[in-house]
Amino acid sequence: MGLYDRYLAARIGFSDDAVPNCIALVLTEQDLLEPGAYETLSSVLSWAFDAGAERVMVYVSVLDEAVVPTLESALSELESPRPVAVRGPDDDVTADAPVQVSIGLGGREEFATAVRRIAADAAAGALDPEAIDESEVEERLVFPTPPDLVIKTGAERLSDFLIWQSVYSELYFTDVNWRDFRRRDFLRAIREYQERQRRFGR
Repeated sequence: MGLYDRYLAARIGFSDDAVPNCIALVLTEQDLLEPGAYETLSSVLSWAFDAGAERVMVYVSVLDEAVVPTLESALSELESPRPVAVRGPDDDVTADAPVQVSIGLGGREEFATAVRRIAADAAAGALDPEAIDESEVEERLVFPTPPDLVIKTGAERLSDFLIWQSVYSELYFTDVNWRDFRRRDFLRAIREYQERQRRFGR
């Protein structure tokens, strides 16, 4: 670790400001086709948990559905300091693990599925329509955890990602592409998060 990296780590460690409890990473299938991409992801997971995060969410946007099985296999075998739960476009089981990976499961699709389940439960008499609130939606999401910090490499735009969960998240964009993402880039994101005043929509 270089001198600048140690400086950033010290600033984070000695700060009285909180680090993000849940960190989300937005990637593309192309990011994971780059040499060393999975090694970078393994490193970022280690950095995140070392920094004090309790959960990391990884969203991989997919244009070619044919690559989904390959991505699922590779990400299921990812070297990670914590257990990993991988969910693809056809999965509807809640992801409950310290590392949650979404492959091509868009936020709009996830939200629409949750609404259909609510409608089915209400039609079956298992749910009173007057009792439907935000918690009923959240219980039916595949990825129920709201991220504190969303990191997007390479461009200042988000994919169709966690549209319900990330509404109050802090967003951090970097011009550095995933293949060049370094520990100092991660530490900069954490430090900027510490310096922000979260408003939660207020």
